[in-house]
Amino acid sequence: MPVEMSPRAFDALVDEALDSVPEALAALVTNLVVLVEDEAPADDPDLLGLYDGIALTERSLQDGFDLPDRILLFRRNLLEMCDSVEQVAEEVRITVVHEIAHHFGIEEERLHDLGWG
Repeated sequence: MPVEMSPRAFDALVDEALDSVPEALAALVTNLVVLVEDEAPADDPDLLGLYDGIALTERSLQDGFDLPDRILLFRRNLLEMCDSVEQVAEEVRITVVHEIAHHFGIEEERLHDLGWG
């Protein structure tokens, strides 16, 4: 049974996950926002999160003047896969780290190898 949680409580878990990113790593994040959406896109309805942008390893000078890259977290999917608030907090943290890693150019296969898949 999915966890029931208000959008405000979920946002607080996202804030906690972002606060848990080591300062040295967070300082390297540039031009990035984290947003929560209720639903994943219709073309990939099982997503927990999505990095929408150009990885730092692939940017050119002109890319720095674009709108910010985005990390999208899909609240309903994260809540539906969990049985407790503690599990939601852990899945949110894993998803945030996973998507930040994409910002740094780390590919899906490597993330799975590192246990962040």
